[in-house]
Amino acid sequence: MKLELSSTSDRLSLDGVEMDGLGFQALAGATGLGLPQLSVQWLEGAGDGAAYRGRRVLPRDIDLPLDIVGRNRAHLSELVTRLARALADESGLTLTHIDSAGGRWSTPVAWIGGGEMDAGAGSRDVQTVITLRAPSPYFLAESPQTVPIGGQTAGAFLSSMSSMPLAPSQAIGEIQLSNEGDVNAFPVWEVTGPGDNFKAISPAGRTLHWTGTLAAGEKLIVDMGAGTVKSGTGVNRYAALAAAPHFWSIPPGSSTATASLLNTTTASKIVCSWRPRKWVVI
Repeated sequence: MKLELSSTSDRLSLDGVEMDGLGFQALAGATGLGLPQLSVQWLEGAGDGAAYRGRRVLPRDIDLPLDIVGRNRAHLSELVTRLARALADESGLTLTHIDSAGGRWSTPVAWIGGGEMDAGAGSRDVQTVITLRAPSPYFLAESPQTVPIGGQTAGAFLSSMSSMPLAPSQAIGEIQLSNEGDVNAFPVWEVTGPGDNFKAISPAGRTLHWTGTLAAGEKLIVDMGAGTVKSGTGVNRYAALAAAPHFWSIPPGSSTATASLLNTTTASKIVCSWRPRKWVVI
């Protein structure tokens, strides 16, 4: 398993001993990288048993055994200082798993304990275990998956969609989505005008309908995960949503959604992007 621990000012590759014979090495015995812990709600009545009422996924605690190997005692001290400074950086700490295909899956973490070391154990190496807490139970893909539709450089508006009946200045079609993660992912839609009445319909038929109008070159950004609708300059455009909007997600695997925009030209464009999420990294 290849792991990296990075702060705002440093990045520690946790396979340095295996690759170069020096540095930081994550050892066997790491815990907290599998399925996260759950808080499950049950309703117990007067009868036998109980009824399942739902669950909440808890933050994950990760114990990482580390071997730190330097060229000599002085170099070992420098490596330990690097680790200490990275762990102490409260402005941002990230744990990243690099899979066999080179894909990077990251989760923000905070140092909550561990780090005890036997200073007299060796002249150029030391072992320790650090404990990290990830507030999010998911490992998020660092590179989003993206499907561009329309625009001058992407060809006709429906070039990435299957054919459907069209009226003048109207574009409606299906878009193929592929979520490589193992839990639902939330799409972000970037719509470039001209156009109006943008709709995004999920594979399950849930609809988000924005009733506003975009001038040529004007952008609309709909973040399904954050539940926000903003212009390209950050202005709130949420008020133009139709009644009962659904901010939907993309299930794992392949699925089909529908996007539509009215009163378009060849300059109109939609970009749908999403970052897959994983429960488990191995």
